[in-house]
Amino acid sequence: MKRRDFVTAALFAAPAMAAASFAHAGQLARADALEDLRILSAALNLHPGLFRYNTPGAIAGRLIAIERGYLTAETLEDRFLLLSQFLATIRCGHTHCNPYNQSDVVVSSLFDRRTRVPFPFTWINGEMVVLPHNGATPSLAAGSTITRLNGRAPRAILSELLRYARTDGHNRGKQVSLLTMQNSESFETFDIFQGLIAPPIGEVHVVQARRPDGGKQVLELPALNLAARRAQQVTSETDGGSDPFWTFDVRDDVAILTMPTWVMYNSKWDWKSWLDERLGSLAGLKGLIIDLRLNEGGNECGNVILSRLAGADMQFPGYQQRVRFRRTPADLDPFLDTWDRSFRTLGVNARDLGDGFFILPSATEDSDFIPAQKPQLNLPVAALVGPTCSSATFSFARRAKDSGLVKLFGEETGGNLRGINGSAYFFVRLPGSGLEFDVPLIGNFPLTPRPDRGVLPDVSVRATASDIAAGLDPCLTAAMAWCRN
Repeated sequence: MKRRDFVTAALFAAPAMAAASFAHAGQLARADALEDLRILSAALNLHPGLFRYNTPGAIAGRLIAIERGYLTAETLEDRFLLLSQFLATIRCGHTHCNPYNQSDVVVSSLFDRRTRVPFPFTWINGEMVVLPHNGATPSLAAGSTITRLNGRAPRAILSELLRYARTDGHNRGKQVSLLTMQNSESFETFDIFQGLIAPPIGEVHVVQARRPDGGKQVLELPALNLAARRAQQVTSETDGGSDPFWTFDVRDDVAILTMPTWVMYNSKWDWKSWLDERLGSLAGLKGLIIDLRLNEGGNECGNVILSRLAGADMQFPGYQQRVRFRRTPADLDPFLDTWDRSFRTLGVNARDLGDGFFILPSATEDSDFIPAQKPQLNLPVAALVGPTCSSATFSFARRAKDSGLVKLFGEETGGNLRGINGSAYFFVRLPGSGLEFDVPLIGNFPLTPRPDRGVLPDVSVRATASDIAAGLDPCLTAAMAWCRN
């Protein structure tokens, strides 16, 4: 799923929550704090992946630790950071304080600060490297390396922020990718936590940089607020509109399909017809390249492509689908927002597996069966992937590699071959603080042992600072060369 997960979830936020968060911007009354902690613990009992990478004893110990901090926290910022750091230890890429699901008051208080760096960047071997930025900061060239940010080494800032970044298992690449800043999201993870933990002094960033030519420079750059960041955003979000979110062009007889999101839940765009029309125009071309490098996931859009490549129906080994409850506790229901009431009874007809798990009647993911569709595409197909791909795009990369129908170029994906959690969600509202966190309800567990990592590309390619300075895209270049040959 895209970083926003389900943007429609915000529609379920109760107005009372906004008032509560405003009223409790300072220290919470003990009774309110204890109620938040009770709801946190009870909601985690629904989480299918809670003990995938943690023992019950470890989780219990961390709950005791967060209780101590939460009861004495003096600000909303403190509670948000405590909760975010705790949730990150669950090692589930879909469990976090989702900025897209917070109340307006929380967004205004925590995220709308003039603290943002005014340039996009990526991390390369622990170094902060400036990305092309259309002249937003003309004095700072693409490919420059930031050596100090407000007097601190960027590597040290990254190390501190990693404690708050979500991921599946021990996939560190996913965490680092969340802490890049590519102007592709309304809420950038780096912006949020850097703004709370390492903000600039006086709303000005003091930047020391090494230019691509080796020269050094020191700049004072004004920090951005949320509106200014969004004005620089370079990709669309599925905000209910009907305009296409993808682009399609042909270069040197190779089609390039760029898909920065598959989140189509709130979109009026007929993406299936759009995609079918483009797939039907590939006759005579030397290949198709699908660029998913900024795509966290969403709908299973990639299966439409795989269905046109398959000469016969495909059934992948799949993962066993488990839940940890039959019905949600009645006293917890008022704090669980979602878009489908049936989620509250997910396990009613499930088979008891023991050890606190129930197997859903469907047993495995429906999307692991892909029927072949005509007309079949007969041309080389490559996909550009990386650590951002962690939900539906992770699943697509797994199926693409297992099938051999698509060649993967780039970096290890996000997600985890040991299984991820998702499909259905509760948005848990803590009444004392007003904070929200997402809890996935269905856990996918492999039928055979799998490694603790994402999907590895067939061809490993990563841009260097020199590539960025020269405006080169070695991953796309490698995929195009493969298609032409």
